[in-house]
Amino acid sequence: MWKVFTELCALDWLQTTHLPRMILVQAEGCAPLVRAFQEGKDEAEAWTAQDAHTKAAGLRVPSAIGDRLMLQAVRESGGTALSVSDDSMKEMMHYAAQREGMLIALEAAATLAAYHILLTTHFLKPEDEVVAFFTGSGLPDILTGS
Repeated sequence: MWKVFTELCALDWLQTTHLPRMILVQAEGCAPLVRAFQEGKDEAEAWTAQDAHTKAAGLRVPSAIGDRLMLQAVRESGGTALSVSDDSMKEMMHYAAQREGMLIALEAAATLAAYHILLTTHFLKPEDEVVAFFTGSGLPDILTGS
């Protein structure tokens, strides 16, 4: 997304002086990019495969391709990186279902959990415009008992 925003600006198709902040969210049990961001590194060291654990299968990525580009985008945008627990993902999955009638995947619920953390820490304000990407259905998670 950061690449798209910068390219649209370069083409003068997006006229703004304020690009969005990119937020990187990973599971606590597998967060190599968050660790690299917090340590100020340009590359993420692989999370050992035997230590990578989360019920959100889409977030169990011990070594990300494009780690340098993702970390650069988060920093350039003034964003941040954080990890969330499996319990908070599950809680937000239920929250989205009860509050909005949306059956979202644990991976999508991670973004809601991060949103609430960022509000609590005042990184975000309630009046900020936020786009959260929900990229999967929660049906497989429910069927497997996650």
